[in-house]
Amino acid sequence: MKLTSDIHVVGGGYYGFDISGRLDCHVYVINSGSELAIVDPGCGINKDFDTVLSNIRDDGLDPKNIRKIFVTHYHCDHVGAAAEARTILDAEMCAAKSVATQIRNGDEKAASLDVGKAVGFYPEDFKLKPCEVDVELSEGDIVQIGSLTMETFETPGHCEGHLSFLLSGGERKYLFGGDMVFWGGKILLQNIHDCKIDVYADSIFKIEELDFDALLPGHLQISLNNGKSHVKQAADYFRKLGIPPNICLLYTSPSPRDGLLSRMPSSA
Repeated sequence: MKLTSDIHVVGGGYYGFDISGRLDCHVYVINSGSELAIVDPGCGINKDFDTVLSNIRDDGLDPKNIRKIFVTHYHCDHVGAAAEARTILDAEMCAAKSVATQIRNGDEKAASLDVGKAVGFYPEDFKLKPCEVDVELSEGDIVQIGSLTMETFETPGHCEGHLSFLLSGGERKYLFGGDMVFWGGKILLQNIHDCKIDVYADSIFKIEELDFDALLPGHLQISLNNGKSHVKQAADYFRKLGIPPNICLLYTSPSPRDGLLSRMPSSA
């Protein structure tokens, strides 16, 4: 699904456009003209990444031109398909230096897969496949995608090793925010080991200082214009010593361990 001349949405599940696997985050393709890149390849359950590839082709793009895979963070709905994508596409995997070891090892506890299974979000038989990280990214690192530049910002809070990316040089400036901030200034706090409110606030304040047009989050609504206004809304809550509205991406099921996906709780 083409958003602009630079950006396509080629995946996303229940909390998106339902165009690939049910648990997939938004999967974006960057089109520089001469080179393509993926941001967050999705969860990769069963053959879901095949659907992502099919969507890329349906948009008139050749997956063979994808040279880089970026991941915003190591939660499985974003990184579960990374190993498969890297192998199929023969592309470089780009992730945060601070959690590169965990991604390489397929560390399910670090990625909170254990608690995700316990509440029925992920199927019991789902495994996080280890994935080599070819490019370890830190604050300020810039990666070239053809004529476009992708700048790295460390934005922990939702989890450790969370990155946001600022894409420049195209039709407009885009912020790939992962699960840091969403439409309406909402954020995603979860009861997991590495989600920290004070760290989250610092990340929001950092991103508020950037100049960009479009906010491309990991789930839910996309804002192609005035994207920065949503970050400012979140920052205003934090400045007043409060907490922005929280979205909930957990499913409940009759049994907390049966892996069924039944209904979405109301947002907080």
